[in-house]
This record gives sequence, structure tokens and C-alpha cells, in this order.
Amino acid sequence: MTETFRKWDAAEHLRTAEDARLYVQACADEDPGDGSLIRAALNDVARAGNMSGLAREAGMTREGLYKALSADGNPSFATVLRITRALGMQVRIS
Repeated sequence: MTETFRKWDAAEHLRTAEDARLYVQACADEDPGDGSLIRAALNDVARAGNMSGLAREAGMTREGLYKALSADGNPSFATVLRITRALGMQVRIS
């Protein structure tokens, strides 16, 4: 019997706002200091929901949102704040 595998996608498992919040928090806690895990987590959360609606809510184009959150993306802090606010999240420093 041959086993088949497919790539695991976090976006398929983010069903609620609380799931998304906890996932982004866990990625922020484990981020190596360059924001790469936070960017990837926001990308997963955006893909789990309505990318076009999120882009509109964040005041961006859908293409701009895809680019900012892509593996090669390097969103500004202002962009990250706009995206997190559009997702109903807050950035806290404690």
C-alpha cells in the first residue's frame, strides 16, 4: 500500500477568531526576531479568511496584501498594524 502525503497548511485549521489569535500569539512568541513567523502567521490567517475583504479593511489592495505577507514580503510595521487591526487584533508590548 502506497502512502500519499500532502503539505500541511495552517490556514485549513484556523476556524475561529480565537484560533487565529492564539496562532499569531504562538508565532510571535517563537519568532526569531526578524518578524518572519509573525508575517507567515498573518498570511495563514488572511488565507483562512477573506483575503479581499481583509485587504479592503486594511486599506490595501488584495495584490498588495499578498505581496506584503508572501515569503519574500517585508511589510512595514505600519502595514502589520493595519492588518492586525483589520483582523480585530491588537499588538501589545508587555
